[in-house]
Amino acid sequence: MDLSLKDFLDRKVEEYNRPDFIPNDPISIPHQFTEKQDIEIMGFFASILAWGQRKTIINKCNELIERMDGSPYDFIVNHGDEDLKNMLGFKHRTFNDTDLLYFISFFKYHYTHFTSLEDAFLQVEDMNGFSIEESLNSFKSYFFSLPDFPHRTRKHVSSPLQKSTCKRLNMFLRWMVRKDNMGVDFGIWDQIKPKDLICPCDVHVERVARKFGFIQSDKVNWKTAIELTDHLKELDPADPVKYDFALFGLGVAGEL
Repeated sequence: MDLSLKDFLDRKVEEYNRPDFIPNDPISIPHQFTEKQDIEIMGFFASILAWGQRKTIINKCNELIERMDGSPYDFIVNHGDEDLKNMLGFKHRTFNDTDLLYFISFFKYHYTHFTSLEDAFLQVEDMNGFSIEESLNSFKSYFFSLPDFPHRTRKHVSSPLQKSTCKRLNMFLRWMVRKDNMGVDFGIWDQIKPKDLICPCDVHVERVARKFGFIQSDKVNWKTAIELTDHLKELDPADPVKYDFALFGLGVAGEL
């Protein structure tokens, strides 16, 4: 392990992992709420819709909150057919109202059976051998287990089986799972552990990680995310994904 590199990245984690990171990032959306289910629902939407300009992502998520009358969980579990008309016309990039209506259907089904969205990521055969790879694959199967799901909506939920880096879902899991009292990540889930997380691999993170030699492969896929995370585990086995702050921050700031 290069201790000088670890010290440098640890300092960068401290620099970027602080509350003033929140306002200009999609994580600001779930931070509008205090109830666990509201945080989960809007955290999930904010991560799924997180492509394009961050300002636009935040605006579209705020529009979605308004369409849900400011109370996502209450809307999800108590809406009637008439209320769903308020979802019509919603659009962000290729995510449209057909996708939104299915997401709402899934959430209503899930929260009828469970109190937390964490359970949707625990649909695995053996928790003793838990892995995020199995979790994400089983999550997608579970998410699309309702009858008559729109085929077009499948593209909005990635999985390792597709060889995707699953950037958005890994980001969402980081938000829900990491506990460090810095005020950015929520740490409201207990069964999935920070050591199990996989680093979200967006263009900024990938570029900086390559400069540090954390990524050698030419392709960007699920194996790339694993390769990156394995290197980060050498720096901190218990909380490797904290370095997402350092890599992303360095990339956005143009320091590297």
